Amino acid sequence: MSDSTLWWVLAGFTVALELFTGTFYLLMLAVGLAAGALAAHAGLGLAGQLSVAAFVGSAAVVACYAIKKRRPADPSVRAMRSVNLDVGEILQIDEWNVDGTASVKYRGAQWTVIHRPGNPPTPGAYRIAELVGSRLLVDKV
Repeated sequence: MSDSTLWWVLAGFTVALELFTGTFYLLMLAVGLAAGALAAHAGLGLAGQLSVAAFVGSAAVVACYAIKKRRPADPSVRAMRSVNLDVGEILQIDEWNVDGTASVKYRGAQWTVIHRPGNPPTPGAYRIAELVGSRLLVDKV
């Protein structure tokens, strides 16, 4: 079996493994393996093929990681109105506890309310931003 065939088989196996795991980084490593196959087709020796595959695969993984880090994170599912119908509802909070929580009656039950960090807890109207466990995270209206 030629070197290029072995590289293509490894690249195909890595793509198949990526399909099972859903890890995008394996796809980037498969790109590196394909670069190794192209280096074998170009007539480079084994050391050159390994170097090309390692460099291209590593560069692809680092580039993918850097792009992923720069992108803003997806909003929390707990804060989506389509998932939780409580998001966006208005609460009236009369008094906050010293630990930064409040207790309010909402939808016929007592709920513990927490405020978003950075906002001072003052009495008044608050909008539910998301559900954190069994607590409501609120923002000042």
